Amino acid sequence: MVSVNDVWVSFGGFDLLKGISFMINPRDRIGLVGRNGAGKSTLLKILYGMQKPTSGNISSVSGSTLGYLAQTIEVKDGRTVMEEASLAFSDVLEMEKEMEYLSHEVSTRTDYESDEYSKLVERYSDVNERHAMVGGASLEGEVEKTLLGLGFERKDFVRQTSEFSGGWRMRIELAKILLQRPNLILLDEPTNHLDIESIQWLEDYLTEYPGAVVLISHDRAFLNNVTNRTVEVVLGKVHDYKASYSHYMELRKERREQQMAAYLNQRKMIEDTEDFINRFRSKATKAVQVQSRIKQLDKVERLEIDEEDTSAMNIKFPAAPRSGQVVMEAEDLTKAFGKHVVFSDVNIKIERGEKVAFVGRNGEGKSTLSRIAVGDLEATKGFAKMGHNVLVGYFAQNQDDLMDGNMTVFETIDDIAVGDIRTKIRDILGAFLFRGSDVDKKVKVLSGGERSRLAMAKLMFQPYNLLILDEPTNHMDIVSKDILKEALRKYDGTMIIVSHDREFLDGLVDKLFEFRGGKVKEHLGGIYDFLKRRKMESLKELERKTVAQQTESAAKSTGENKLSYAERKEMDKVIRKVVTRITDCEKKIEAKEAEIAKIDILLANPEQNTPNQSVSDVFRHYQELKHEVEGLLADWELLNSEKEKLEQERGII
Repeated sequence: MVSVNDVWVSFGGFDLLKGISFMINPRDRIGLVGRNGAGKSTLLKILYGMQKPTSGNISSVSGSTLGYLAQTIEVKDGRTVMEEASLAFSDVLEMEKEMEYLSHEVSTRTDYESDEYSKLVERYSDVNERHAMVGGASLEGEVEKTLLGLGFERKDFVRQTSEFSGGWRMRIELAKILLQRPNLILLDEPTNHLDIESIQWLEDYLTEYPGAVVLISHDRAFLNNVTNRTVEVVLGKVHDYKASYSHYMELRKERREQQMAAYLNQRKMIEDTEDFINRFRSKATKAVQVQSRIKQLDKVERLEIDEEDTSAMNIKFPAAPRSGQVVMEAEDLTKAFGKHVVFSDVNIKIERGEKVAFVGRNGEGKSTLSRIAVGDLEATKGFAKMGHNVLVGYFAQNQDDLMDGNMTVFETIDDIAVGDIRTKIRDILGAFLFRGSDVDKKVKVLSGGERSRLAMAKLMFQPYNLLILDEPTNHMDIVSKDILKEALRKYDGTMIIVSHDREFLDGLVDKLFEFRGGKVKEHLGGIYDFLKRRKMESLKELERKTVAQQTESAAKSTGENKLSYAERKEMDKVIRKVVTRITDCEKKIEAKEAEIAKIDILLANPEQNTPNQSVSDVFRHYQELKHEVEGLLADWELLNSEKEKLEQERGII
């Protein structure tokens, strides 16, 4: 289907890819693996046509279509989630616009006997037929199913894309690619912004996908569950294994052992031949044999063994000072942003030496609770406190915002290092693969993996007894993750890890706190114990139940309210207008309540009033504001009731 032919990629005097060739066949599930910087992302860009190779070419079957998800994307604002995802069907949307126009013309015109009216009816019939042939009537259902699978809720469909974080916007882009159903899907780190449930859904989707898939991922479980072929990019070359990732690791070890044995045998033969030539070169009686051996040696095709990339992190966390028995405790903890309650009445206790994981869907409050614990956020109600002599090392998910991009790697560490450990800065940076001139790189030019390693290196410069790590493995390659995992296993302090990487958590944590539906529930045991106890293999069953319930509700609503396409579009417009009015109402309430809060202070301290204001005037204004807020709240309730009724009629809830 797609052929990579002798592709070279060079930058200056450095060859990133060296004459690589391989084929991508229909239904292939290829995992593209290798260390960070090996050229995997570059190869995907070349396959998609975004980047040209220095030499060589990519050829494909005529009519082949490709979809590409990059590590960083741009989603234009100004549309709802549903509208943006539906752009995957741009040709169908054009048909629907034409149908809407023609439907309006046919229903409003009265010149029924004219030729022009007949042509309008005929045109509408043709477009409607083509729309039905491409499955236009079911496309909205496909969009909804895909968005639900990727973790969106129905109420999110009418929200603007600008309201979502980068991770959720990445999901919208992924949904568009999946909905386009290209012959070949290219995915660069698709699981970085997905939670466990969404990863499981994507695994199922890609396994059943009728086209080919080439993906880069550092999630071993994801690779094993999706791929049936592994292409390794190592030091400019590729090695193709018809196997999933785990089997590839075994085959790779066997291949290298065979290469080494053949190389050593040939090397011994060459050394013996050269020894014979050197010993008998000067003897006339052996001249014929010597010349024969020389010719034989010239014809030998010298074997080479694959140069092995032996660079790897070599890290060990400093010994943890002793803390109190209770390291972190939360009581009746609630956190809300405005009217949105993230979680409520959370009670947890983490004791010395425990290694726990925070798991759950994105947006359920895992990172929020971590930030409250380290003092970055304040609780709405209740409290979270650290125990006696607890020293916290915190790895934040948003490392890009926390490090100065204009500082070098060395300066970033030198800025926090104190005492004798400053003499070991280069050694510690070397352990995290920052060697030689790498330490002089500006932070802003580092890759995602390099920034993660640098942020982790910062934790080496003080002996902490509590590590709170929020998605520490994002952008790390598999080898680096394994080394970090082993270092954390040997760490003798207490640890809280927020992660969606099942293989990373397996064997590392012995307790989990599940964030779900605004509550936090404790589970003893490891990640797979947790999944097994809940009788859902990696949470697939829960996802199916959720989608089934939502689909059943939508089907029921649709059955009761069989709306035409035009009616659905019109109702969506009405709902958006009501949502806008609700938002405006909330802003007015917030402004009025801020004024009331100021007057509360004035009434408590009458001496602060201005000379032109009497207490009675202030109080009268205070009462007016209170009355206005009551009216606005009544309007807000009515608007929300109207919205719910419209959404029920529309089939959204």
